[in-house]
Amino acid sequence: MGWTAQDVPGQSGRTAVVTGANSGLGYVTARELARKGARVVLACRDETRGRDAVERLRGEVPDARVELGRLDLGDLASVREFTAGLPYERLDLLVNNAGVMAVPYGTTADGFERQFGTNHLGHFALTGLLLPALLAAPGARIVTVSSFLHVLANIDPRDLNSERHYRRWTAYARSKTANLLFTHELCRRLAAHGSGVVAAAAHPGYAATNLQTAGPRAEGRRGAERMIELANRVFAQPAEAGALPTLYAATAPGVRPDSFWGPSFAMWRGSPAPSRRAPWTLNDEAAARLWAASEELTGVRYDALRV
Repeated sequence: MGWTAQDVPGQSGRTAVVTGANSGLGYVTARELARKGARVVLACRDETRGRDAVERLRGEVPDARVELGRLDLGDLASVREFTAGLPYERLDLLVNNAGVMAVPYGTTADGFERQFGTNHLGHFALTGLLLPALLAAPGARIVTVSSFLHVLANIDPRDLNSERHYRRWTAYARSKTANLLFTHELCRRLAAHGSGVVAAAAHPGYAATNLQTAGPRAEGRRGAERMIELANRVFAQPAEAGALPTLYAATAPGVRPDSFWGPSFAMWRGSPAPSRRAPWTLNDEAAARLWAASEELTGVRYDALRV
């Protein structure tokens, strides 16, 4: 039998932030960290759903130390407000989980294409603003959730916001490639700094969450929504299984910087294992260019890791 949530090491004394923790993979991740003793901040865009998630989690784990933080990754002002209001000088774990998938074209509060702006730029800014607290925690980790669908597209440095031509799945794949390039460059900078912080990435394979149906639902395409719901029931693994690679990257001993974890069977389902990734996600030059562009677009500069 492979690695399961029961194998998550004890987390007592550790503080974690999990984005998008009101449902799906984020909720399971937050719940299992809390079950093992971590203090967990559920960083959620919708406060009502976030409060419901906190109450549900406390019902499942009665002694859980959990709290709600409002965070809209599509609004850099919200990211700054969240980080400024976080009362912890030390942060042991940041799980960059939240995201949107294959939604109709739209822009964030700051004018970025919604998938790139939310999935990558929001988390880039969040990580940078929380970096001092992460550097203050021995053995801290940063886990960014990508997707095996990143293999569908490399980023286009001339059109990061898909202003020339928008295809929802291409834009999604590019945002997930950006997650991996971000992790790659972050690891290089952490190593140059001599920090013990470990940054890694994970993906859930094909897990049944509300991400897949969000796009069709937003457009009122009920037929497509029903087909996706059926596919989720037949082919997908549950969120409890999909969260395991993230939990592994976040807690298992010996996780190496810039490693990428996913399901063991065909990147689709199964216990956590090292996952294949597109070669362009390990390109030093592309990662450095994306980093520079991300600092310029968000206004968040990683001064502690300046190289």
